Amino acid sequence: MPKKYALAPCNGMSPNGLVSRVATGDCKKENENVISICMGSTSADIEGTNDEMLKKFPIISLCGCQGNCVTKILENRGIDIYKTINVEEILKDEKVSAKDPFRLDNESEQCVQIIKKELNKIVNE
Repeated sequence: MPKKYALAPCNGMSPNGLVSRVATGDCKKENENVISICMGSTSADIEGTNDEMLKKFPIISLCGCQGNCVTKILENRGIDIYKTINVEEILKDEKVSAKDPFRLDNESEQCVQIIKKELNKIVNE
């Protein structure tokens, strides 16, 4: 049985935040060894109720921008990050970009495919 991974997508209100959430959802649907983490719940859990669960699986952090909020939130909780994917960094040299934080157009869908490919490399290693 393959190792199980937890994906922690950006919840930010940027186009790349949306790309990270959709890529996470697609990856989760396509891979039995993937779960996802709600960063809103993680941020709000000041008592640390979910910390044990957050330490159970290797976490792949998907940051939408250079702020790297997902990684910072988890590290501030004392949670180790297995890998970080910075969506903005990966897409900077591509000929497509996401432009709307609320809707995916054809270009945004192409961005999702690029990020999902990166995710699949990690979860299928």
